[in-house]
Amino acid sequence: MAEDGRGEKKDADAAASKMPAKQRGGFRTMPFILANDFCDRLASVGFTTNLISYLTLQLHLPLVQASNIITNYNGTANLTPLIGGLIADSFAGRFWTITFGSIIYQLGMVCLTLSAALPSLHPPPCAKHAADCQRASSYQISVLYLSLLCTSIGTGGTRPCIMAFGADQLELNARRHRGAKPKWSFFNLYFFAVELAKLAAVTAVVYIQDNVGWGWGIGVPTVAMVAAVITFVSGYSLYIRMPPGGSPLVRLAQVATAAYKKRKAVVPDPSLLYEDKELDAGISTTGRLLHTDQLKFFDKAAIVTDGDVLPSGQPKLWRLSTVHRVEELKSIIRMLPICAAGIILVTSASHNHSFAIQQARTMDRDITPHFKIPPASMLIFTNFGMLLTLAFYDRVLVRVLRRFTGRPNGITHLQRTGVGLTIAMLSNVVAAVVERRRKSVAAASGLLDAPKATLPMSVFWLVPQYAIHGIANAFMDVGRMEFLYDQAPESMRSTATALYWLTFSIGSYLGTLLVTIVHDKTRRSGQWLPDNLNRGKLDNYYWLVVALEVVNLVYFFICVKYYTFKPLEMVSEEVELHHHGNGDGKGTDDAKKQGGNFE
Repeated sequence: MAEDGRGEKKDADAAASKMPAKQRGGFRTMPFILANDFCDRLASVGFTTNLISYLTLQLHLPLVQASNIITNYNGTANLTPLIGGLIADSFAGRFWTITFGSIIYQLGMVCLTLSAALPSLHPPPCAKHAADCQRASSYQISVLYLSLLCTSIGTGGTRPCIMAFGADQLELNARRHRGAKPKWSFFNLYFFAVELAKLAAVTAVVYIQDNVGWGWGIGVPTVAMVAAVITFVSGYSLYIRMPPGGSPLVRLAQVATAAYKKRKAVVPDPSLLYEDKELDAGISTTGRLLHTDQLKFFDKAAIVTDGDVLPSGQPKLWRLSTVHRVEELKSIIRMLPICAAGIILVTSASHNHSFAIQQARTMDRDITPHFKIPPASMLIFTNFGMLLTLAFYDRVLVRVLRRFTGRPNGITHLQRTGVGLTIAMLSNVVAAVVERRRKSVAAASGLLDAPKATLPMSVFWLVPQYAIHGIANAFMDVGRMEFLYDQAPESMRSTATALYWLTFSIGSYLGTLLVTIVHDKTRRSGQWLPDNLNRGKLDNYYWLVVALEVVNLVYFFICVKYYTFKPLEMVSEEVELHHHGNGDGKGTDDAKKQGGNFE
């Protein structure tokens, strides 16, 4: 990869020449991309949704240990996308990163299926009258960890790239047709497909796991993953495949190093800072980033001093950076505080896959005299809540809001995120109230010391907290993802998408830390989270989470107040300056405030 970017542009031109650009991308690529992600999510959700049951009922692990295994796995699976995003943006490209990540994920699923199917890889069933069950051996747990590690590595290739890759097909194709806005919002389509996959997983797959067997229950998602890989690769010739722009970390490091070397220099008028369109051509095919007044320290990297330029005219990139490259670093730094606001939301929702499922296991789950809803299938109401909200938002609410705000998207990405954070708090308030009610029913029925007994309380009391959480996700997840894609530098969109998953990783690890601290600190005064939830204080844990969410919401509003949208010089047939801010029509005014020459 040429260091100066000129080789990158040649690679882009060569790739584009193989097939006319106008024949690539567009809505016809969506079946291949969304089918891949549908099968991928069916596979991942198919075993993670009910993993708490597998760990406690099949491997016979204590509740807190099982809960921590799940949150640690989720943390790792959402950390590897940062590495995958860097690989895609640096040298592999999104298509091949997705392909190889899917294959590694498939290997993990095969190992997990064998772990569940082979008797030697899990402990024997508990005897009917046995006081204690035989726990899984170290060897059996090691096989489980190996399987989860492979799937974690695989998600590192798929998760950071699939959303940016799919958005490229619609957004870039639309720009080639005189900048027309795509008829469909890719991120709404994406999350709608994801929720359909989750719906299938928490109904059909969970039912197979609970009623047929875990070998079949994990085998079905494994087969789905095979279909995911085949479907995605078969659309190869139709895709717009943006060439990688070189290591974004190297460019960011070059800017930071150059700015530090010139830390004593005085920043001149912005018009005198270093620009080189040819140098930046490979990493700014849709337009160069323009100068902003924030984080002025990094502007020093674009000050031209003696010895910064070679006799050939090329800059020494560890001493001199263009304004575009400086603004890449600024854009990422500005995005980080807002990304961090999603961490607490993940932490607050982690109990839906552990403690809430154990609550459901103690409640009356009868649908008919011969059918009980599996505890993990309660997540179906989160899926329904998100599916219905996405459809209502895209088809109805946007049109109504547009009349009042004048914005094409109704409200901004950040406003949509804030609404989601607010609604999420209500979910945990309801969860705390319902858990208090569940414990009072256990006490009134004399079942406080019978954790395996079924309480005379319908499991559908849990529906509101699941449904409200789904509604919150429809606002917050889509809003955050649209914000990251829109505000990330063009050559760093896979890396920026990985920030979305990084919040899930940190949030999951924080969930483990929170549970561990609460479990340890309440040991003497009365356990909040014992194996017997009837004797616990899970409702107190929920109220603690609500308090954290209130603090987090205030923090988010402060970050939004001081955020500056990126200004971008758009590339078109007649070069014109246009602010590509938050994608909702607000950018032009913001750009003028920054002193740019915008139409």
